[in-house]
Amino acid sequence: MIRFFAPALLAFVPASAAIAADPPATPAAVVAAAPASAWRAIAAEDLLVMTIEGGKRVVIQVAPAFAPRHVANIRALARAHWWDGTSINRVQDNYVVQWGDVTEKKPLPPGLSPTSSVDYVRSIANVRLAITPSPSVDAYAPQSGYVDGWPMAMDGDGAWLPHCYGFVGVGRNVSPDAGTGAELYAVNGQAPRQLDRNIAVVGRVIEGMAHLSSLPRGSGELGFYTADEKKVPILSVRLASDLPDVERPRFQAMDVASPSFAAYLHLRANRKDDFYDRPAGGVDLCNAPVPVRAAP
Repeated sequence: MIRFFAPALLAFVPASAAIAADPPATPAAVVAAAPASAWRAIAAEDLLVMTIEGGKRVVIQVAPAFAPRHVANIRALARAHWWDGTSINRVQDNYVVQWGDVTEKKPLPPGLSPTSSVDYVRSIANVRLAITPSPSVDAYAPQSGYVDGWPMAMDGDGAWLPHCYGFVGVGRNVSPDAGTGAELYAVNGQAPRQLDRNIAVVGRVIEGMAHLSSLPRGSGELGFYTADEKKVPILSVRLASDLPDVERPRFQAMDVASPSFAAYLHLRANRKDDFYDRPAGGVDLCNAPVPVRAAP
């Protein structure tokens, strides 16, 4: 959940405010040394477990606080086992991997929520968010930062999830169609941030992205597989909360309000160690991902 506070102003937490006096020299070292208090469990109902051909597992964390209607539909589709027997139909190099029903005729389960372009941005009017700001100016938004474990772009009265590598969005047709959540894609290349606020971003791949990014590229238009090319079968998609306890994946994300994340973010923007001679002085929002790990 997003943490909301009154009054109606944005509260920024300086990234340098809680940096340890002598932090480890690299971002990876900060993550490895982070105490248990710096990590937050990801709820099982927010984990989508997709198994593709060969038994390969892809785990997606959804963001219900930022895309509530689309995520409600995605949960309903998973509980209906709707994606079982569908396929990955598009792999466009340096852009996206897309999956769903290639026939576009499979009936959807009843009770899905209607969606619209309003769902692309989360309104923050009349509320205040606890935000850890990005150390750099974002080229696509007046403000950017991190909220409850997610990178966010903001324009003063709204916030949205960016199209970073591994982030998952909802395929749609021409506006006003906003997609149901049945057709999904994951970014597999340089962040196509021009898509921000034009498509619903609903989550991110936190395990198994290599299984998607290494797939053969489609030779059809926009990377769609042609009739002569093999589509990659999807064996099953389940919510982790619906799996038996022994099969349930468990992950943690770093608390973006923690001293460990402040140190990590500082070093991502100002790294100087045995390899780096010249600190960059900043870092793109998508190049400072929130660390995620399997729960100990």
